[in-house]
Amino acid sequence: MAFFIIARAAFGYLFLVLIVRIVGRRPGKQLTPFEFVLIFYLGGLSLTGMVGEEVSLTNAITQIITVALCHYLLSFLRFKSERMARILDGVPLVLMEKNSWRHETLVRMRIQDDDVMHTARQQGIKDLSGIKTAVLESYGEITIVPKEEK
Repeated sequence: MAFFIIARAAFGYLFLVLIVRIVGRRPGKQLTPFEFVLIFYLGGLSLTGMVGEEVSLTNAITQIITVALCHYLLSFLRFKSERMARILDGVPLVLMEKNSWRHETLVRMRIQDDDVMHTARQQGIKDLSGIKTAVLESYGEITIVPKEEK
């Protein structure tokens, strides 16, 4: 029974990390997929332990510890392996460079040029001519590198 509880918690966590990576990133605040999964999954586990079919504090604690250990293991693997870090975190993607949109990247990430221009306007850049490069960071934020004024 305890093995089933641990396996269910580990599977749920790893599945959610995978789903977050597949779904992709959207422009937003700097919430990593790991933080996102950890916050919501641990909250759900805690709630399940309190009001679920098996109202057991021991089960909830066991599941939360299992998720914490899975999170530690993935963090350790990310730290030790650059390839694993790229798989789990992704890499920054260029959205615009030299006044040219990378349409394939925009479509794949489901980002419109208006999203990029909104971020540029927040930095005081009025049009495309003021943007040197626009990058979608691995954590979902759009970074604008302005052109240098002559």
